[in-house]
Amino acid sequence: MSNKPIELGTLLFTMVEPRKGHEVAYNRWYETDHFYGGCLVGANTFAGDRFVATRELKKLRYPAETPMTPDPQTGSYLAIYWVLKGFHDEWNRWSVDTVKNLHATGRMFTERDHIHTLLYNHEWSIQNGERNTPVEQALDRNFKGIIINVGELAPGKSHADIEAWTRDDWAPRAMSKKWGPELILNSTPLPLLDDAPPDVPRTANADRRFMQIHFVDRDPRKGWDKGYAKYGEALNESGVATHLWTAPFIQTVFGTDKYTDQL
Repeated sequence: MSNKPIELGTLLFTMVEPRKGHEVAYNRWYETDHFYGGCLVGANTFAGDRFVATRELKKLRYPAETPMTPDPQTGSYLAIYWVLKGFHDEWNRWSVDTVKNLHATGRMFTERDHIHTLLYNHEWSIQNGERNTPVEQALDRNFKGIIINVGELAPGKSHADIEAWTRDDWAPRAMSKKWGPELILNSTPLPLLDDAPPDVPRTANADRRFMQIHFVDRDPRKGWDKGYAKYGEALNESGVATHLWTAPFIQTVFGTDKYTDQL
């Protein structure tokens, strides 16, 4: 255990696509029931938030062919949860058992598809300045947007290499720009339990994969061409990793159906 009383250990990343005609019903089910009953009520879950990618935001995703989603227009809703460091095993077991119980009691929503749902280990994070938001408070800060960046390590490279490249190259340049992030989180995939729900896709090459969440204080579309549109090229040119996906999201508005007609 860490000496910090509250420290991020595991994050749940769940990206889902409601089926056509069921967008409003899905949104209402998720935010009035599943957001809480499926995750936040669990011991050691200390934060959660929801994000959405509208049609306009999904046009910015690249590349079109990626292991993260079968096509750029799927994966409209994203929920992220923080789990306290040192409690991953207990939380993982609780979450699988809870979902099974929700299925058995008719509290799941069938008209939706899991696009990418996985637990990740928080490896490190970078703040834009000493007094900026620590990662533990990121989901409570109400950042206007996030950008998901996913890559796969090149042969002979390690996770320490992607950390060095991000800290020494990408982050200093990006954080000095108006379009840049206030916080960068880097994570690596964790295996699902053998009895995890079968509708949750499994991840290939998980030991080589990393996912970063870049939190921004502005609409992620602002400055896109100058900034995150070039992230993939910069990562590939680094020789450290192959770029797999970059995708922007914005906050949902809890208690409303905003954006359900823009997917």
